[in-house]
Amino acid sequence: MEGKCLRYHTSSDQETINLGRRLGSVLKEGDVIAMAGELGSGKTWFTKGVATGLGVPEESVITSPSFALVNEYTGRCPLLHMDIYRLEEVSDFFSAGLDEYFYGNGVVVMEWADRWRSILPERRLEVKFEIVDDQTRSITFSGDHPRAIEILKNLESQSS
Repeated sequence: MEGKCLRYHTSSDQETINLGRRLGSVLKEGDVIAMAGELGSGKTWFTKGVATGLGVPEESVITSPSFALVNEYTGRCPLLHMDIYRLEEVSDFFSAGLDEYFYGNGVVVMEWADRWRSILPERRLEVKFEIVDDQTRSITFSGDHPRAIEILKNLESQSS
């Protein structure tokens, strides 16, 4: 199956949040969002938007789970925000049981997913963040699994 790719540019944290909200509104249980991008590229802002799109109450404080590894939020389905930046080895990921989240009843949004691509489920949607300048971010969505393609089509139809 041929993959699909969408690229957006955002010019503020709020635009990044809004793009995340659009994505969150089309996600469902079992979806995995694999994010990559350098520090400060907008991954956590984007996740705040995904949370809103999933119906997580706006008063919930969405923070990067750098030390906790996973933050869980309640919405129309659970949001599992994972950050693997501090893990040293792929074995740390498995010994912490983080792979079990991929097969649960929530939506997994993983920061630094590019560290160990081989552990990611095939059905993932990849989101790459690039810093263009102080305010502008280039955000690229890609995937070749049927579910990823479905998500991308739904996201694209929102902009039409």
